[in-house]
Amino acid sequence: MKLKKLLSLLITAVALFSAMCHTGTADNSDRNMMLQPGKTETATFGSGCFWCSEAVFQQLKGVVKVESGYSGGAKANPTYDDVCTGTTGHAEVIQITYDPSVISFEVLLEVFWSTHNPTTLNRQGADVGTQYRSVIFYHNEEQRQLAETYKKKLDESGAWKDPIVTEISPFSRFYAAEGYHQNYFNRNRQAPYCTFVIIPKLEKFRQVFGDKIRKN
Repeated sequence: MKLKKLLSLLITAVALFSAMCHTGTADNSDRNMMLQPGKTETATFGSGCFWCSEAVFQQLKGVVKVESGYSGGAKANPTYDDVCTGTTGHAEVIQITYDPSVISFEVLLEVFWSTHNPTTLNRQGADVGTQYRSVIFYHNEEQRQLAETYKKKLDESGAWKDPIVTEISPFSRFYAAEGYHQNYFNRNRQAPYCTFVIIPKLEKFRQVFGDKIRKN
């Protein structure tokens, strides 16, 4: 997708997405969204509530697996309660395994920047704290350059009235979140958070990225 089209979509979509504080439980089973086996790559994004981010990226063609977890902090093996204190340095993130022959890192960036507000420092909606910061943890130099270039051009475009504060940092370590956080939306569709936050967000996401969404 060309940058001009991306900017148009972003201007339309940016006001439609926000996150809220979240609590809840679910069973500990995990679910991988597997495609045909092949070469895969990894992307790690933080954009507020990982329940929301996971539900969005699971919809995309070419995405093999989405796992919720924690990254960017100093504490080894942090728990959800640890990260919620805002003192560990970790962000709530999703780690995406994807097939680059089906979906590019550039498209993942488009979805990332379109589905949260990257201008609010350490905050997404009602979720406040460094654990909710907007962040891209790049896995190689190509990802870093693409992320930096997109961020610069989006800032220059005026898609948002405020500067983009998305952190772009090297990936170091990913810690998977507890089992009840994994695949949360698909296993808790009737929960209030899913009904009032995630479902409306997904509906708006599908309107913008309908051609990128898996059919099954």
